[in-house]
Amino acid sequence: MNSLFQSNAMVNAPHMEEGSGDKLARKAKESPFMPIGLAGLAAVCGIGIYKYKTRGSMSTSVFLMQLRVAAQGTVVGALTLGLAYTMANEYLFKKKDGN
Repeated sequence: MNSLFQSNAMVNAPHMEEGSGDKLARKAKESPFMPIGLAGLAAVCGIGIYKYKTRGSMSTSVFLMQLRVAAQGTVVGALTLGLAYTMANEYLFKKKDGN
């Protein structure tokens, strides 16, 4: 019975066998703004690492809190743009069939 469940699970979920690179490529195709959000996150973290040395008298915890807000804002902004893009393609720019 257990092998029957496992074989049905593999048929219903073929993405379970894919590697991390294949999964990232599939997710990027499904949501084109996800890689932009990840690149923005990496850019904000890189800039934060660079600016950490020149933060002046600001405490580390305050600096990291501001860096976290900037990184989250970048990712949420990219995901929001992706959602707006998807909704616009689906509802606004959708060609009417048969009319």
